[in-house]
Amino acid sequence: MKKPLLFLTLIAFLAGPILNVPETQAASRKKSQSVKSKKANSESQAKSRTISTRTSQCDELDLRASAALVVDQKSGAALYAKNTDVPTSIASITKLMTAMVTLDAGLSLDEEIVISGEDVDRLKGTGSRLPLGSRLTREQLIHLALIASENRAASALGRSYPGGQTAFVAAMNHKAQEIGMNDSHFVDGTGLHSGNRATAADLAKMVDAAYHYPLIREITSTGTYDVSLPRTRVVHVRKNGRMYKVSRTVRRHMAFNNTNILTRSEDWEIGLSKTGYINEAGHCLVMQTEIADQKVIIILLDSVGKWGRIGDAERIRKWLEHDSQVATHPSSDTST
Repeated sequence: MKKPLLFLTLIAFLAGPILNVPETQAASRKKSQSVKSKKANSESQAKSRTISTRTSQCDELDLRASAALVVDQKSGAALYAKNTDVPTSIASITKLMTAMVTLDAGLSLDEEIVISGEDVDRLKGTGSRLPLGSRLTREQLIHLALIASENRAASALGRSYPGGQTAFVAAMNHKAQEIGMNDSHFVDGTGLHSGNRATAADLAKMVDAAYHYPLIREITSTGTYDVSLPRTRVVHVRKNGRMYKVSRTVRRHMAFNNTNILTRSEDWEIGLSKTGYINEAGHCLVMQTEIADQKVIIILLDSVGKWGRIGDAERIRKWLEHDSQVATHPSSDTST
């Protein structure tokens, strides 16, 4: 009786560790899963901290513009975005489209066009340095429309288009659809009408499209432009002992400065730019520029104050130059 009892006791002793193996493996797996979970949580927290840091860096820009967009021109990736899908008045940014449509028509750039009463701004009452009766070539008008934002020059370009202003505006809207500006609409070629509207996202497409026109790049990145305009001058002439008033036509050289002062700064490498302002649009600025060896497109709409858009551009430049990681600010659909 003792032998069977001893035999059973020996079997139980030997079987004990074998039966406990699954429990050991389960404990090992549980410990491994716990380590993996902690590692995953650690990575998640690190990623969260990185995103938080990037967002913080971006928020520190404190841009004054109601809508802003910074795009890597090569990849098309948005580096910074704020209210990018909100259609808003774009003022004289419109003139980039005016120039593209004019050039697309293949019209002679040497053809002279006379500034007429039809080109006078009766909507906003803005002034002009171009006297009525001035004769300028189409190329000169493009220069003045883009550099000095001359409304009479832009109006003359539309008026001299085949089919007149109506056909010109239709061509502008067709061009907008062609380059993917699906949330934009144009009413005139000057930008004086508040009905010229676009989103910041659409304007980035327009700037990129305009950048492919060498003449537009050359004009909009130039700091100043000189033009010779005819001027009637009254002089006094003595003849036979009497004084007579005589009208003479003289040529007057006039300098037109680029409305974007950054084009005259050595700190900026600008490939294209255009400013805009009417009350409904606020102060606007679009640019193609190279910062820290990266070609970017900058869109600033409805910036506060006359110098707000310039300050915003400077903040963006410093941010791209000094921050190793570029942040993405979440887009907002709220109105500006």
